[in-house]
Amino acid sequence: MLKLDTMKDVPKHQVGGQAVIEGVMMRSKNFWTLAVRRLDKSISVRLYRDVSIVKKYPWLNLALARGAGVMVENLSLGFRALSYSINEAFGEEVNFSRREMIISVSLAILFVVGIFFVLPTLIGRSFANIVSNSIVYNILEGLVRIALFLIYLFSVSWLKDVRRLFQYHGAEHKTIHAYESGEELTPENVEKYSRLHIRCGTNFLLIVMVVAIFVFSLLGKTPILWRVVSRIVLIPVIAGISYELIRLAGKFSKYKIVNIIFYPGLLLQKITTKEPDRLQLEVAISSLKKLIEAEDSLARENSDVVS
Repeated sequence: MLKLDTMKDVPKHQVGGQAVIEGVMMRSKNFWTLAVRRLDKSISVRLYRDVSIVKKYPWLNLALARGAGVMVENLSLGFRALSYSINEAFGEEVNFSRREMIISVSLAILFVVGIFFVLPTLIGRSFANIVSNSIVYNILEGLVRIALFLIYLFSVSWLKDVRRLFQYHGAEHKTIHAYESGEELTPENVEKYSRLHIRCGTNFLLIVMVVAIFVFSLLGKTPILWRVVSRIVLIPVIAGISYELIRLAGKFSKYKIVNIIFYPGLLLQKITTKEPDRLQLEVAISSLKKLIEAEDSLARENSDVVS
């Protein structure tokens, strides 16, 4: 078993994660793991080698470009992890082919673009003739976008299955917090940590909404067709800027000013995360332990090769 209480001075691996059906996916630089609670109450833990899109296409590691690449990559990996978790949790064979994966990711992107970028612009037509100042207009449109986002999150959070998913989301955050603090990963240690994390994807989405206001304000007040087209075309740019901001936030999270700036995103996580029980914490811990063991083993192998 991995004893993290003796590793407080050992450099930590950069890890992130995602809640799935009855489980948690954890991801690091070289691997990703999936831990799922089965119907018989046992925990299935799988390890996968991860070849990031950035390694295949180094230009995607450039500032601004990597945000869009990471967003698409995370969507694709998220769908895979969800399908695997259904298989493990309920014993149902659900396998996405590459074609189905591309279609699923594309539909998810179209939904996000349509609801949170195009729709607010169309709604903005109702006050386009009333508000003459382009900056004020874009701020109002941005507020409509944020309002739609909040309404969507608040609405789905009342669904029973989504609420359970949000509990696993909280378990993921608590476990990562404990690991980053050098704690031994036990449910008793992990449960005392916050379920809010500054590098959360929820934070990223809110930052996207805010950055969009500033970017679109630079375009002025244009005809409706150009406004719709520009909202779609500039999404990769907005995602790139937002990703760089969230990386900086994670790097300098120990500074109070950073936490103050990103506090609205943390508040939003009160909706997208719920307090997990110890059984759910066990699942998240199992996933992270497997991940760290794999990364440590790979580091030792690389060290032996170099020496």
